[in-house]
Amino acid sequence: MAEQIIQTISDMPSNTIQTVKKRIVCLYRVSTVGQAEKDDIPMQKQYCRELCKQYPGWEIIKEFSEKGVSGFKVSAKDRDAIQEIQKMALQSEFDILLVFMFDRLGRKDNETPFVVEWFVKQNIEVWRAMEGQQRFDSHVDKLLNYIRYWQASGESIMTSLRVKTRIEQLTQDGHYTGGRVPFGYRAERTGRMNKKNQDVRDLVIVPEDAEIVRLIFQKYVYEGYGALRLCNYFREQGIRKKDGGEVTVGMVNRAVRNTIYIGVIHRGESKSEVLPELKIIDEELFLRAQKIASARKVRQREVPLTTRGQSLLVGNVYCGCCGARLMLTTSGHRYRRKDGTEATSIISSYKCYNRTNVPGKCNGQTCFSVEKLDNLVDQIIRIQFDQIQKAPLQALLEKQRCREVDLAKAKVKRLQNEYWKKQRDYQDLRTETLKVIQGNSQFSADLLNSLIDETTAQIEELGQQVQSAEQELRDTVSGAEQVSEEYTQLMNWADLYDNCSFEAKKMIVAQFVKAVHVKRGYEVNIEFNVSFEEFQLLYLEPETPGRKRRNGASEILALAGNV
Repeated sequence: MAEQIIQTISDMPSNTIQTVKKRIVCLYRVSTVGQAEKDDIPMQKQYCRELCKQYPGWEIIKEFSEKGVSGFKVSAKDRDAIQEIQKMALQSEFDILLVFMFDRLGRKDNETPFVVEWFVKQNIEVWRAMEGQQRFDSHVDKLLNYIRYWQASGESIMTSLRVKTRIEQLTQDGHYTGGRVPFGYRAERTGRMNKKNQDVRDLVIVPEDAEIVRLIFQKYVYEGYGALRLCNYFREQGIRKKDGGEVTVGMVNRAVRNTIYIGVIHRGESKSEVLPELKIIDEELFLRAQKIASARKVRQREVPLTTRGQSLLVGNVYCGCCGARLMLTTSGHRYRRKDGTEATSIISSYKCYNRTNVPGKCNGQTCFSVEKLDNLVDQIIRIQFDQIQKAPLQALLEKQRCREVDLAKAKVKRLQNEYWKKQRDYQDLRTETLKVIQGNSQFSADLLNSLIDETTAQIEELGQQVQSAEQELRDTVSGAEQVSEEYTQLMNWADLYDNCSFEAKKMIVAQFVKAVHVKRGYEVNIEFNVSFEEFQLLYLEPETPGRKRRNGASEILALAGNV
């Protein structure tokens, strides 16, 4: 094509090419770095320089190259090259702005035409190597200029949509579409070819790194390790990636959120089906990691703030007097043993924030021994787990289901009765309408109409409530599976509690216990998580005469400090 343009210019009569001194500034642009690597900018330079050679007196004084700059996404005011060229134009340092094609100036239909017109108003000619000069001599020129960039903008949008759609299709088909290779995998040529008959890469598991991924999830879920602690653990154990590099915090944080480890490729809003060949961990472990990551962002946590140290209740223990969270503090003093050697005694305590830092706001106890309070709570939890283990599964599920079904049925029946009562009231009001017409009613027409409208609205609302209650009843009848899962979880905790590591025990306590409130003299109230309410009602706290229930959402187990 360049040869054709050159030949066309060469064939022009010599008297049509004027010898006029012109200072030229050239602008070259490609949207991606990949285009720059394919010599797109050298091609643009060739076209522009060959054109300048055909005009005696034209001299290129400066060339600007923009590599990887989108003319559609990036505004002219944010492009350094455009800003520099505009400064030169204001100082009349050149006469012609030359580009390969006009869309090299940009593809924004609401901006680029006015940028071109701005240069023309500064007495700068704007030329395109393919078509010649852009003029604004008439309204038709301005309209054609706008249409040109409107078309370029539309072309850019359609190109973007085509690329996005294709990437979504490839993702849904389970193909790797580029980007950062997740830890535990490598991009490998597997023989798959694209439409251009090029060999493309797919993800393959790296067995050595996959073992580290499994260890990350195990420690994160069952022992409460965070990203930094995991990195320190790997460093201390001498565990490294296959390539010899260290596991980083960013790598861990990305791993616990990446669905690739359950065999699902995810990109944007598109995701693939489960690909067994890419699966490193199971779905249950991954979902638990997501819940833990989310729980650590909110105030009411079901995971501990940290599993470091030897305190069982950090983050979920509160002052029973003022409600403030208890802080973990440590103190120590040196002493001399009988044999003359020196030693340091470390004492850990839970301390009330208000009692310590806000005088007068709390008159409760200042400090509670970590050892004493943890042992007390530990004994209570052991008793509860022992009762859970003794509870027969079938009896538990049956009692649970019957209790919930009875409550749901009672709600449906109550709402149905209210609904039919309103229906009767409505019929009575309709009957009263005839009396109003005959002049025998105590109601005025306006009042009667108002009562009918009000009753109609109540009937409609009650009808919706009845439908919702009936749906709740159906869900309750079919909800035994969820109860079974919760029971299984409780049984697992009960089995593990006595034999697991302290970190794992801390995780179990954080999910089993919502909050521990402690008052002066170690009077303890333990509030269990809402999801375990029915288990508490059925087995953890047998009903006794005169026992009062507190808090409909979750039972509170009150035990004196001498338990």
